[in-house]
This record gives sequence, structure tokens and C-alpha cells, in this order.
Amino acid sequence: QRQLVESGGGLVQPGESLTLSCTVSGFPLNDYHIGWFRQAPGKERQGVSCLQTRGGRTDYEDSVKGRFTISGDNAKNTVTLQMNSLNPEDTGVYYCAAGYYPFPSQCLLDPASFTSWGQGTQVTVSS
Repeated sequence: QRQLVESGGGLVQPGESLTLSCTVSGFPLNDYHIGWFRQAPGKERQGVSCLQTRGGRTDYEDSVKGRFTISGDNAKNTVTLQMNSLNPEDTGVYYCAAGYYPFPSQCLLDPASFTSWGQGTQVTVSS
């Protein structure tokens, strides 16, 4: 059974950092892309970052470029999202997701390309 479990969310002040982790079980990460998405109250789910586990290709939503870093450890089946310089607009429930996508040169931030989702972890940025 495929399972993704997020951890690391919490309440921080603007300018601070958080590290989110996604632990994957039930399938190997090879040939999958892993995505982080967030959903703020009243808004649609938004792609934040993705990682192609075979080739290491990453992509980021424009508002987080230079602040967030995604990385993966295929041996440990974990994907991490390092979030720096957080601001209130980063508040939301963060989900990790996995989808079979055997194209080493890219990953997608489209939720429709992901088939397995975690339960989410809350990130709140507030002073």
C-alpha cells in the first residue's frame, strides 16, 4: 500500500525557517516525481515544488524560488522541503504527492499528474 506521510509543520514568525519531510512507503521512488503542494483557506491547491527522483530535476513556483529547496534521498525514501525566509503568504496546509513519471529531464507542478497524496501538515507564518 502506497503511503506518504508529511512532518515538520508548525507555527513560525516571518523570516524564520521550517523543514518539511515526506516519508514514502509501499513503492520505490525511482521513476516517480514528488511534489509539494499547499492550500490556503479558501484557495485552490497550489504546486510549490517538485523533484524528479531519477534525474534530480527540480522546479519551483515563482514566489518560492530562492527561498525553498527540495531534495530527496532515494535510499531512505524521503523528500525534504527546506523553507527559508517564510512570510505570511506561505501559510497553508502542505501536502506531498507522488506520481509515476519516468522522464528524467523534468517534473511537473500539475496536481493532475500525481496519484498518491499525504494527509498534509499545517504551516502557519504569523507574528
